[in-house]
Amino acid sequence: MKLNYKRTFLVGLAFLSISAFWQMYDSIIPLIMQNTFHLNESLIGGIMALDNVLAVFLLPIIGTLSDKVDTPLGKRTPFILGGTAAAVACMMLLPHADATKNLPLFVIALGLTLLSMAMYRSPAVALMPDLTPKPLRSSANAVINLMGAVGGVCALALIRFAVPAGEHPSYASVFTGVAAMMIGAVVILLLTVRERPLAAQIARNYPDEPGQEASAPDGKSAPLPKDVMRSLRLILVSIFLWFTAYNAVTTAFSRYAITVWKMEGGGFASCLMVATVSAILSYIPIGALASRIGRKKTILMGLCMMLISYSAVFFYPTYNVTANFFFALIGCGWAAVGVNSLPMVVEMSKGSEIGKYTGLYYTFSMTAQIFTPVVSGLLLQYISYNTLFPYAIFFTSCAIITMSQVRHGDAKPMPKKRALENFDIDD
Repeated sequence: MKLNYKRTFLVGLAFLSISAFWQMYDSIIPLIMQNTFHLNESLIGGIMALDNVLAVFLLPIIGTLSDKVDTPLGKRTPFILGGTAAAVACMMLLPHADATKNLPLFVIALGLTLLSMAMYRSPAVALMPDLTPKPLRSSANAVINLMGAVGGVCALALIRFAVPAGEHPSYASVFTGVAAMMIGAVVILLLTVRERPLAAQIARNYPDEPGQEASAPDGKSAPLPKDVMRSLRLILVSIFLWFTAYNAVTTAFSRYAITVWKMEGGGFASCLMVATVSAILSYIPIGALASRIGRKKTILMGLCMMLISYSAVFFYPTYNVTANFFFALIGCGWAAVGVNSLPMVVEMSKGSEIGKYTGLYYTFSMTAQIFTPVVSGLLLQYISYNTLFPYAIFFTSCAIITMSQVRHGDAKPMPKKRALENFDIDD
């Protein structure tokens, strides 16, 4: 059994488009709200949590709905196409609202954009497990996350080089570039990945393990065993905790860098680019490492790397080039966490419920991203910007504790006759 890397890279184009948007959203939208519309930190935090409020309610519903639909394009592809088209159309109104200082238009366009993004995130992420046998999902998720990081780095590069210095720079070129990237990625996905026949082939050639599809007397899926359910709950709590830490940093870092480190223009993007490039270089090796030492150990290793880095960056009073080392470490750590967490959740699912469990994963990650912009925003506004990294340190430490208690979700490693087989490609 070998991972088809070529196909997995193509499947990852959907996640590339999503990540490019969210990187731009986290970096630019808070600056527009602060500099153009002069909103305070608490209100900015509340608005930044809006997409996650929508996601908590919509992602499980949309994920479950995509499990049940059956179209000539497959289960997930129609959601990806429709959601991308709607998101691009709505998001292009945002730079116009910024330029004209039209707050009602900005609020309406932002709400419609976030709704459109929520409509296809679960189906886009569920496409990988649909087209990948269970034991290969960590390696496949490494590829998917790598593609997401490429999208993020492209968005950061646009910010770094297309946003001029000044009190009120134009972000139109950044929005246009990200929109073009989203459209291009999804068109290539549509032309190269035939979801319906590929999913049928995977289901036929790699059926779930015996007993996975057991049903209760009423015909519904049988409940998970108590020990598996306990592990599921613990990993979902862990997901909430580490997203609470990480999202606080990514959402507030542009303002932190400008306020505390006195950086100008798009200069703050350099640190985030270092972290993202580091993640890109780490994804494939981390996928291979997880297949050897297990997903849980790899996640714990990543969390420890992030904890060390948050602690170190806290002591930088101004930007110093040596801080890039710790941002690189944050990128590696986040790669280790991201590659393995979703596969651990869907490992506990039934084959027919991948969309549902993907939605469950996102329910907890998005709940964290509702909670953390508001709470961290209050700390930034009423105490100090210097609370940002201690906040991340606390929640990362809690995630290490809960994750250490997880006992299920690790796929059994597949022995390789030769080391090079880890990089085999099925044509």
